[in-house]
Amino acid sequence: MKTLTGTIRKNIQIDSEVTIIQKHHQRTGELTEGFVKKILTSSPTHPHGIKVMLDTGEVGRVVDVIIEEN
Repeated sequence: MKTLTGTIRKNIQIDSEVTIIQKHHQRTGELTEGFVKKILTSSPTHPHGIKVMLDTGEVGRVVDVIIEEN
C-alpha cells in the first residue's frame, strides 16, 4: 500500500480512499478511514490537510490518500 500527502488538493479525487482526522479527534490523533464524497477546501494546498466529507458524512482533514498497488 502506498500513500500520498493530504495537504495537496490534486492528490485527492472523489471516491479516493483516505484517512482523515476529525476536528474533535485532533487532540487524540484518532484517524478515520473512508472514501471521499466531497472536497470542501477550494485552495490548491492547505498546511493541515485538505478538508473533505466522506461518504459516511464525516468531515475532516486528509492525513493520507491511500493508493492501491498492483
